[in-house]
Amino acid sequence: MPLRRRIGALLFGSIAGRTVPAELQALAREFDLGGVTLFARNVEAPEQVLDLAVALEAPGLGAPAWVSVDQEGGRVARLRAPFTVWPPAATLGRAPDTALAERFAQALAAELRAVGVTLDFAPVLDILTNAANPAIGDRALSHDAARTGELGAAIVRALQEGGVAACGKHFPGHGDTSVDSHLELPLVEHGLDRLVRVEFVPFRAAIAAGVACVMTAHVLVPALDESRPATLSPAIVPRLKTDLGHQGLVLSDDLEMQAVAARWSPAEAAVMAVAAGCDGVLVCSGNLDAQAATLEALVKAVESGVISHARLDDATRRIARTKARFLANRPPARERTRQWRQVVGCEAHQLVAAEMATFA
Repeated sequence: MPLRRRIGALLFGSIAGRTVPAELQALAREFDLGGVTLFARNVEAPEQVLDLAVALEAPGLGAPAWVSVDQEGGRVARLRAPFTVWPPAATLGRAPDTALAERFAQALAAELRAVGVTLDFAPVLDILTNAANPAIGDRALSHDAARTGELGAAIVRALQEGGVAACGKHFPGHGDTSVDSHLELPLVEHGLDRLVRVEFVPFRAAIAAGVACVMTAHVLVPALDESRPATLSPAIVPRLKTDLGHQGLVLSDDLEMQAVAARWSPAEAAVMAVAAGCDGVLVCSGNLDAQAATLEALVKAVESGVISHARLDDATRRIARTKARFLANRPPARERTRQWRQVVGCEAHQLVAAEMATFA
């Protein structure tokens, strides 16, 4: 495959509105397209989301592109009513076992798949060891590492058995921080021994459950890297693959978050992230000029040797393997159109949400 198209597969782009702009179509024809992440600004109604998903997967727009979303429940949910409105993940941690988490993830997968979403940036695997954490809070499943891992693995299995790839986040752990990485760079003051004993535990469980993707955190861990956030660190990102045995994709968090963007442009950060071991990079504001600049910077980085061909080959293999696993047997658009009317916000899913709410 030509270099520019291999590079295009690394990008998870975004759009500003509710239809595919011509500029993104042109970018995808030149570079291919790894995926597009949907936000509330892109969502009007279930049928419109399905139409958008079909357009993003259309010939000439990738092979095919991931259609991804942050749909965790609680305050991080891009798809609102008439989709089922899910309580926060913390409610699942208060249930007596994993059965409710499994029913939640099965229902969530059914609704996402029915409107063409193929990748959910969930579950959150951060352990809420700092109750005042402004970024995580009730997004966390538990304050206990083993419990978080147990529930996270159950959600991964149920989502993926339902045909939607899961993405555990945020490695190496965002749970014991005191600032929000959307706004500034958080500090994790633990050493490797503590990270292995606590923060890594849920990620190991999710990887053992076959999680498709793991997302990195924009956090500074001086014990491992004194200068670079985890997403950009060659001392941190590879641990997912070497120490934890992750065979799927490693994705960056949004490179336009201030924890990274205050110091590096999306293009600069993308080069650093891929060189460090990320297989995909997220650029989420909808600024197509920033996405084009990111792709050009990645091409130049490979041509100059800043990103090695071996690193690009590893990313390319992982992308192809993961897409084959989840995107090869999608139902046709007409079938998905029938499905959403039967599935989105249905009574059975409302009952699961109501049961979760009893643990609020």
